[in-house]
Amino acid sequence: MKNVAMAVVAHPDDIELMMAGTLAMLGRAGYALHYLVVANGSCGTATIEREAIIAVRAEESRQAAAVLGATLHGPLVDDAQVYYTPALVTRVAAVVRQVRPEILLAPSPHDYMEDHINASRLAVSAAFYRGMRNFVTDPPLPPVAGEVALYHALPWGLKDSLGAPVRPHLAVDISDVLEVKRQALACHRSQKDWLDASQGLGSYLRAMVEMSEAVGRLSGRFRVAEGWQRHNPLGFSGEAFRPLEDALDSHVLLLCKEALS
Repeated sequence: MKNVAMAVVAHPDDIELMMAGTLAMLGRAGYALHYLVVANGSCGTATIEREAIIAVRAEESRQAAAVLGATLHGPLVDDAQVYYTPALVTRVAAVVRQVRPEILLAPSPHDYMEDHINASRLAVSAAFYRGMRNFVTDPPLPPVAGEVALYHALPWGLKDSLGAPVRPHLAVDISDVLEVKRQALACHRSQKDWLDASQGLGSYLRAMVEMSEAVGRLSGRFRVAEGWQRHNPLGFSGEAFRPLEDALDSHVLLLCKEALS
């Protein structure tokens, strides 16, 4: 049976913007890949009716997941409804129990946007409760054993909600898969004009590459990279359980010694 890596995010395209390079590298290392996109993308437009944009973004998500060979899960709620509630925790936890990842990738808890922050919290709680016998998921699934390692992506723009830089614990070299990441992100065609207009990006794809180059420069070694912060393993795994680092080996560079303690 393959080892499993799973990404839990708020919106369609969140994975492709900040995580897809690492997922592609894990896929090459033999991992089965899974996406959980919590929200349906209903607010990601200024011109398209609600039901139409939901359908468009669902298809874009399917195409992007196919580029990486990932299994797609969700959505569970509308955009702007990604709240940290007991009901939504039980639904996310059910998917985590179903998939049983040993690597769980989540958004930054220091992001600028509440949907992203809440998706991060939902992922952490779902992983923490995965093995608790008396925690009932929706739908009900039995608890699962085994260690899981959580890694948080850097926030969009590499800054927290107050504008301070967020420094990664480790960098993953994505030089070999940058084109795969670009192809996956390009599947989200509806978002290019929307984000260019609403957030003044100028170029959706170029912004992704520029952030990857910025993390690469921060590493001092890689041309393009994705940055990650390791979640405290207490309650999730032993201190020595580092499956991302082990799987990607020389493609991972530790940037923060505290991440080892």
